[in-house]
Amino acid sequence: MEKVMNLREAVAEMVRDGDSVALEGFTHLIPSAAAHEIIRQEKKDLTLIRMTPDLIYDGLIGMGCAGKLVFSWGGNPGVGSLHRFRDAIENGWPNPLEIEEHSHAGMANRYAAGASNLPFAVLRGYVGTDLPKVTSTIKPITCPFTGEELMAVPALNPDVAIIHAQQADRRGNVALWGITGIQKEAALSARRVIVTVEEIVDEFVPRPFGIVLPSVAVDAIAVESRGSHPSYADGYYDRDNAFYAAWDPIARDREKFRRWMERHVLGVETFTEHLRSIEREEALR
Repeated sequence: MEKVMNLREAVAEMVRDGDSVALEGFTHLIPSAAAHEIIRQEKKDLTLIRMTPDLIYDGLIGMGCAGKLVFSWGGNPGVGSLHRFRDAIENGWPNPLEIEEHSHAGMANRYAAGASNLPFAVLRGYVGTDLPKVTSTIKPITCPFTGEELMAVPALNPDVAIIHAQQADRRGNVALWGITGIQKEAALSARRVIVTVEEIVDEFVPRPFGIVLPSVAVDAIAVESRGSHPSYADGYYDRDNAFYAAWDPIARDREKFRRWMERHVLGVETFTEHLRSIEREEALR
C-alpha cells in the first residue's frame, strides 16, 4: 500500500513543467480527476499525448498547461469541436500550441513500440496518405526482406502516463475492464505512472478481457471515486452525455470558459468537490 497516495501529492511529485504527459482513455475511464489536478497545480509547457484528446485536453490547453499536442483525433465526442484547442491553434490563446498529428494506428503502434523497448514501429497505414508531408515523425522505410516501402514512426515514451481504472488491490496491482483502449501500452511505455481508481479491493474478480497492470508498472495509486466523469467507468457509473453537450457553449467563449474553470476547478480542492459544485449549479438551474 506504499504506492497509495493523495492525487495532489502524486501530481506534485511526478508531473513536472516541460514533461511529456499521456492521459489515456478511449471514451471510457478517462482520467478527468488527474487532469483537473494538473490544472490546479498550474503545470506549464507540457507536451500532451493522447489518441483522442477531448474535454480534459480542451481544459488543459485553455488553461495554458500545454505547449504541444501529439494526437490522432481531437473533438467533443458526439457534439463537435474543441473550442479551446481551436483557439490555441488559430489565435495562439492563451499561448501557441504546436501539434503533431498521427492516425489511431500510428499512435497505437508508437505506444506498443515504447512498451516493448523498441526505437520505432513499422506499419503500412501511412503509405499513400498526406500525413507524412506534414508530420516529421513519419518516415519511409524499406523492408529488408521484401523491398516493400513501409512507414516508420518513433516509439512513444512519455515522462508520465496517467490512467483511470476501476480497482487496485492491496498489493498495488491495477484492474481495468470494458473498453480499455491503449491504457496498458501507455502505462508500460512511460517513465512514471499514476493510476486513479474507483476503489481498493482485497482481491480481483476474474473478468473476460480484463487487464491487470502489475504493481511493478505503477508508481502511484490515488483513489478518486467517479474520477473519470463525465466519461464512464464500466460497472460503476454511466457516461454523462448532458455534460458533453453543455461543454460546447462553455468552451466557445474565453471569458465564460475562464469563469467556469475558476468556479468548478480552481475554486475547489478535490474532484469530489468539483462534482458537488457542478451538481449544485445544475440543481439551482
